Amino acid sequence: MLSYEYIKCTDLNLAFQELEEGKQVYPLAGGTDLIVGMRGGKFAAKTLLDIKDVPELKVLEENDRGITIGAAITLNDVVNFAPVRKNIPILAEGCHSVGSYSIRNRATIAGNICNASPAADTAAPLYALEAIINITGPGGERTVPVREFFTGPGKNALQKGELVRSIHIPAPYPEGKGVYLKASRTGSVDLASVGVAVQRWGDKVKVAVGAVAATPVRAHNVEKAINENGETNWAAAAKLSCDDISPITDIRCTRDYRFHLVEVLIRRGLEQTMGVK
Repeated sequence: MLSYEYIKCTDLNLAFQELEEGKQVYPLAGGTDLIVGMRGGKFAAKTLLDIKDVPELKVLEENDRGITIGAAITLNDVVNFAPVRKNIPILAEGCHSVGSYSIRNRATIAGNICNASPAADTAAPLYALEAIINITGPGGERTVPVREFFTGPGKNALQKGELVRSIHIPAPYPEGKGVYLKASRTGSVDLASVGVAVQRWGDKVKVAVGAVAATPVRAHNVEKAINENGETNWAAAAKLSCDDISPITDIRCTRDYRFHLVEVLIRRGLEQTMGVK
């Protein structure tokens, strides 16, 4: 039986105070990772700080600078937000790949990245879109590129007392199609064995991969072959991904099969976004 104190918070400054001064205080937005982790012994929370109704964290808007997604916005809210579906559908695909519909009604995109799983479905699309993480805390505001937010398995760039305030996708948006392709054991409602995001930017491409290293990674060798060297053989380009990743064998997949999956999914992603050659 879990035992903890529950604090409902609607004031951002109070949240900072609780997180900075309290011991084993965990922020609760969707709780889909946190509660499971507590039951499994991963998190030893003495206090749950409910931040779902903090007004500053409930922003979901588009302006001339891009799209901003507050930390308390659910995955289904992102999937159904018209500017996301129109301008960056790759992010809607990543969000839709997380769990079931009921889970996505509670889970947040900020929680998905704060959990810092290398297999997070939203991470690869955010890497391919070069998202910015807006962080707030008692020391003020700061921004971190998403590639610097993940620091290791289960680890992120937040310091004590800080929260993710929002995720920002800067304009101008990509010119071209983007896809998120996921391989998993069951085909649905499962963690990714490998997740690949391929986003076309005009005649260039950005490729990001999850579940193949300690953090999500960009496939820089693939990008360089296409963007700088003019490679149009997508199978040949996809083979270069082996130098960008360092997969392991775990319960979901073997190391060797991950190498194979990455190559296959990147090739398919390039065919769908850059065209079949």
